[in-house]
Amino acid sequence: MPSASARHILVDTEAVCLQLKNEIEAGADFADVARLKSTCPSRANGGDLGAFSTGQMVKEFDEAVFTGELNTVLGPVKTQFGYHLILVTNRW
Repeated sequence: MPSASARHILVDTEAVCLQLKNEIEAGADFADVARLKSTCPSRANGGDLGAFSTGQMVKEFDEAVFTGELNTVLGPVKTQFGYHLILVTNRW
């Protein structure tokens, strides 16, 4: 079963998500932005979700993680929880 490790940032609106993506692409550190802006408890670890397998996350998140490019900021990805930026750090 495919597995991955990733970081993410969760926010309430697409506009905020896009603003944070621009900041990261302009040089801000993903983990630092996650610590400051994410509404997910994973923010304490810079958005690090650790390792997980396909099917452990909600569908939209899962699809982005397992089809998106590694080490590239993916998103906004809309789920029932809000809007995510995702950084897939490894896949195996």
